[in-house]
Amino acid sequence: MTSVRQHVDAFLDMLTAERGAARNTIEAYSRDLDDYLVYLMDHGGDPLTSDTDDLSAWMASQAKRGFSASSSARRLSAVRQFHRFLYAEGLRRDDPTSAMTGPKRSRPLPKVLTIEEVDQLLAVAGQGVDDPRRPLTRRLKAARLSCLLEILYATGLRVSELVTLPLSAARRDAKVLTVRGKGGRERLVPLTDAAKRATDVYLELLLAAGRTIDGRWLFPADSDAGHLTRQAFARDLKDAAIAAGIDPANVSPHVLRHAFASHLLQGGADLRAVQQLLGHADIATTQIYTHVLDARVAAMVRDLHPLGDSDKA
Repeated sequence: MTSVRQHVDAFLDMLTAERGAARNTIEAYSRDLDDYLVYLMDHGGDPLTSDTDDLSAWMASQAKRGFSASSSARRLSAVRQFHRFLYAEGLRRDDPTSAMTGPKRSRPLPKVLTIEEVDQLLAVAGQGVDDPRRPLTRRLKAARLSCLLEILYATGLRVSELVTLPLSAARRDAKVLTVRGKGGRERLVPLTDAAKRATDVYLELLLAAGRTIDGRWLFPADSDAGHLTRQAFARDLKDAAIAAGIDPANVSPHVLRHAFASHLLQGGADLRAVQQLLGHADIATTQIYTHVLDARVAAMVRDLHPLGDSDKA
């Protein structure tokens, strides 16, 4: 078992060094491979001698243990890459996963807000920011939420990327943001004029409230990390959705990221450009948004075309 574990560690090291895999990815792969190794060991095998029958039996065991098709497919993906590594390193003369097919799973389409709904959220978030009669603390909180939403909808950042933006991102002459995403990969995303204006207003109120802006974070907070947490932002966003008359169950930071991508594609943006803006390593991840548009077109034909619904005839 020790030598096998060494092979797993070498594989994980390769993912980190050569592919820039993030820590969460490495931890997930490690858990998936541990499950595979324990199963093989319990049945008198190991990954250097396992065959397709062993893999099929392991996959069947997951179904019996109640794992969903998506979880099983993710685990098979980890094991598949591990066996490719063993083959490439000359530790095996074959790859038993080459003939394996994963469990069928349907990928749900992401929730997407309409442009009108996003406009409503932005309007609600900015209410009262310029009203000197309101307490400064409430104006500052509203300005922060407005700034967060404007930047998020302008850039499509992941929520973890958004709340950890450095203060340097707020330069008045900045036309783009440099974002460090998954695996430490950097990308450039353009800022809209609305996002820049919202940031300027927020920083002015931050100073007026006596909050120093010579720190590290653009959105400082009294948290262990020193910046606004994802959970706090998500709660504020739910409150804004309620105020805007939108079902809060349909609104989250990730939904706004989806809206950014879908609205760009709806306006004719190139899929590759959207992939780069989102920081997706694989364009297949970005293609889910084309399915959203296809579904909307199908619904439009069904609902609006005189022959789209046979029940209307």
